[in-house]
Amino acid sequence: MAAISFLGDLIQTISDRGRDLIGLARSDLARTASAADLARFCEDLISRRGEASGVALARLILDRYAAFPLEDRLAFLELIATEFGADHDAVDAAIAAYRADPTRARLGLLHVAAEPRSQELIRRLNLARGGTLALVRMREDLFTLRKRLKDREAAPETIDAAVSLDSDFEHLFASWFNRGFLVLRPIDWSTPADILEKIIRYEAVHEIADWDELRRRIQPTDRRCFAFFHPALLDEPLIFVEVALTNAIAPAIQPILADGREPVPARSATTAIFYSISNCQKGLAGVTFGNFLIKQVVEDLAREIPSLKTFVTLSPVPGFRTWLDRERGADAPQGLTREDVEALRLLDTEDWRSDKTKCEAVRRAMLPAAAAYFLRAKNEKGRPLDPVARFHLGNGARLERMNFLGDTSKKGLKQSYGLMVNYLYDLSAIEKNHETYVNLGTVATSSAVSRELRSNLPPPRAVVLAEAG
Repeated sequence: MAAISFLGDLIQTISDRGRDLIGLARSDLARTASAADLARFCEDLISRRGEASGVALARLILDRYAAFPLEDRLAFLELIATEFGADHDAVDAAIAAYRADPTRARLGLLHVAAEPRSQELIRRLNLARGGTLALVRMREDLFTLRKRLKDREAAPETIDAAVSLDSDFEHLFASWFNRGFLVLRPIDWSTPADILEKIIRYEAVHEIADWDELRRRIQPTDRRCFAFFHPALLDEPLIFVEVALTNAIAPAIQPILADGREPVPARSATTAIFYSISNCQKGLAGVTFGNFLIKQVVEDLAREIPSLKTFVTLSPVPGFRTWLDRERGADAPQGLTREDVEALRLLDTEDWRSDKTKCEAVRRAMLPAAAAYFLRAKNEKGRPLDPVARFHLGNGARLERMNFLGDTSKKGLKQSYGLMVNYLYDLSAIEKNHETYVNLGTVATSSAVSRELRSNLPPPRAVVLAEAG
């Protein structure tokens, strides 16, 4: 960490000297009044040869961008998207040269010519101290711009340009946030308070209400939390996972989060339950961290606690209620018998969970429907509809168990009528499960889940769902 701090100080020194070299004070750029003016500074940045002056100018551009109100930031990004593409004349010339002399060297020149100028701009902005985090935040604004362009039915070429700019960010971030650069750190009560505060803020699965609740999740001997960090974002977790050490696979989240529970001696625990995985940086959407995180945590825990034999998740099912409600109202419901549809009408009554008879009738109809949702309902790519299922199955996990009323919180009932599932990470089968899922679309499933399927029903139709972001 000291070396990284030294490097940051060195870059700042270069930036300060560079500012003197180009004769540009902060107040000069602070007077820049428009997105167009800032775009002109970007033109200057990518045309410069000097390292010191480039670092200084990059920092000033990022500072001014951060000071802009949202509307000006979006206007700036639209200009970068539409005006910092590839040089079409240079591309045409490179294509002609390659056709005349189809060598690897000519192909390399074509590759350089075809690269949008926005990629070089992003690279140069990243040279500034704090540039990486500033660019991650900039991409968050780009998501807003893409939505605005779509909502106002902007010209197709403008929408395409914004999509292309987003691809530039994702392409570069995938390299900069390569697994080789990530550092896994345990999060416990001795972790600096500013990071703990971010864990509270970034928790996306089961809300952390206050510091006392955070303490219950990370301080007991049978609780663990791990996060990935990047050297350029020292105090910003990228993704974190919360783990409960138990002696059995938990069917519900409330006992895990309960206040006053009796901790399990960690050294005798047999099961590690990954009950919350939260991505922290919206601007890094599309950059994969979760699969590396889970696999490394599994390896580290197995090494630390030899008694651990079972590694599972306790996962939400965010798309289930939407799918079930749609099928309940369909003329030809998929995955449901008419008797199931009738029983599930009880979901519309206020007391269905407190009335044992109604609750049991719902359970008998819901679990077969859930099995159809996971195993037969597909999106346009032939994958399960549920995003959490796609994530874990793609990592090589097995759909192990469905848990009726596993999450009775307001959020759990709203997104899945309380349904939760366990995905099992069997170390001996992860690679096989991953390969069959990726290549054949096969969902690795326990016999307990498979038995819930209604064998006399046709498979549900494929459903096209809009992806977030």
